[in-house]
Amino acid sequence: MQFEVPAIPLQAINDEITNRFGLNLFMLRADMNHPTISGNKLFKLKHNLDAAKNENKKTLLTFGGAFSNHIAATAAAGKEFGFNTIGIIRGEEYEILNPTLKFAIDCGMKIHYVSRKLYQNKDELYKYVNDFYLKERFYLIPEGGSNDLGVLGCKEITQHIKMDFDYVCCACGTGATLAGVILSLKKTELAMGFQVLKAENYIKNEVNNWLQLTGCINLNKWHINDNYHFGGYAKVKPELINFVERFEKANNIPLDYVYTGKMMFGIYDLIQKNYFKKNQIIVAIHTGGLQGNKGFGRF
Repeated sequence: MQFEVPAIPLQAINDEITNRFGLNLFMLRADMNHPTISGNKLFKLKHNLDAAKNENKKTLLTFGGAFSNHIAATAAAGKEFGFNTIGIIRGEEYEILNPTLKFAIDCGMKIHYVSRKLYQNKDELYKYVNDFYLKERFYLIPEGGSNDLGVLGCKEITQHIKMDFDYVCCACGTGATLAGVILSLKKTELAMGFQVLKAENYIKNEVNNWLQLTGCINLNKWHINDNYHFGGYAKVKPELINFVERFEKANNIPLDYVYTGKMMFGIYDLIQKNYFKKNQIIVAIHTGGLQGNKGFGRF
């Protein structure tokens, strides 16, 4: 199954701040690459779907929280490409389904809740899942679609940037997307990841692990910025909400509060602190995740 990603538009962002500081800012609109499997999820899943088919697996099993973009994307991919899907969900069962879980179930996904304690212990979690679904020959996709095939898929993202650039930026929750991007860079190109969760050096260590698995060590072409997580994963503050609203109104580009909103807030803050040099070209990757906005009462 050759799972092709359509061409992705590159949108220029021109406003008072980019003009005042003499920078060229663009957004790679990966949120537009598929109606339901959008953003980096399309890249993370494509080689996993091929592997599942090559192994003659009929069921995809994966993991995530109740508002997980990855859970929604995997459910949608299963429906579109003919796989059964199982979602192992962290935390207590919802009496009233949130929009993410309702969408996943509507796509045919079987939802299985596990305790947060079990979910945190990956060895015990995987043993539990294998024992529980012993008779079901499933293809396992890790949380967030973050495995070697996910990294391989994300290596293809920059192929859609049809221009030279100085920096490419993306929001980071596991580091797999950034690792793939780093592996694709040319000599003069740099990558910057914006960590969206509060955990010192977490993404830096994860990216290093991914790079070591691919045999690429000591690549000095990337940097993690952990100053814009706003208190932790899925945490927001009024200044972030206000920024997202202003940005969307000015550029007609929807952002989410968990990932892309934090990244763009960080980029604009760095611009105003003269982090970037005049006339440099910055490309921000829109990693999708807009379905998660429903959890914040939007859309």
